[in-house]
Amino acid sequence: MERLQNKVVLVTGAARGIGRACAVRAAEEGADMVLLDAPGTLPTVGYELGTGDQLDDTAELCRKHGVAALTLFADVRSSAAVRAAVDQAADRFGRIDVLINNAGIGASAGKAAHEMTEEEWQILLDVNLSGSWRMLQAVVPLMLALQGGSIVNVASTAGLVGYRHFAGYVASKHGLIGLTKSAALDYGPFSVRVNALCPGPVRDDPRMDGGLGGVVANSLGISLDEQDAVDLESVALKTLVNPADIADAAVWLAGDESRKVTGTVIAVDAGFTAK
Repeated sequence: MERLQNKVVLVTGAARGIGRACAVRAAEEGADMVLLDAPGTLPTVGYELGTGDQLDDTAELCRKHGVAALTLFADVRSSAAVRAAVDQAADRFGRIDVLINNAGIGASAGKAAHEMTEEEWQILLDVNLSGSWRMLQAVVPLMLALQGGSIVNVASTAGLVGYRHFAGYVASKHGLIGLTKSAALDYGPFSVRVNALCPGPVRDDPRMDGGLGGVVANSLGISLDEQDAVDLESVALKTLVNPADIADAAVWLAGDESRKVTGTVIAVDAGFTAK
């Protein structure tokens, strides 16, 4: 039996990369999908966000598994936009069983903490931390009505340790882990589980249209090959994490096999944080 059959899964940042991988993996397990992203640009982010065409591609990859897929556009910095998107999803499917809070940005980076502008700092926190809270705020009432649900927050090893010249990103991901633990206590009595995943150094998969490795390398002023070499040296398994590895963990947390797991932080990092 498919592990997510009869469930509805909402994935943010679903146009590409880890978000696309999580969406396709959930569809493989029988879930109907709500795919949310915010195409365009942000003033302090030096790369383009996922596009509408990429989001449509994710939907088609999901539909190949015989499930329904609804695409929605919403900026997670806007409570009104988030609520409108969640209302559309509820109107279409009548429920949301799983929220995979994946939307996030990696810039601005490459500078010491005091060199960040207030705008750069605020946008990082607004997307990576407050955006996840806004999604939780909109989705949790539906889960409480069902007396069950699973929220998977995609954090980072940057939520567990510090990274030089990534202070804003690190702060946002540490905050997301704090939100995860407190929300797990808030909603545990109602069988709504909240957990976090912490991906380690990720190698981009061309099939997922991701570019995370390039973003990190560019922010540090080095080539992607140089970044890969640094990352490989830092992990115990001497292999980098793929988006599919993170998606497998997300699907496990989404499904009933993890029904007694809440408030936990799982590092999918090839042993990066073992040292």
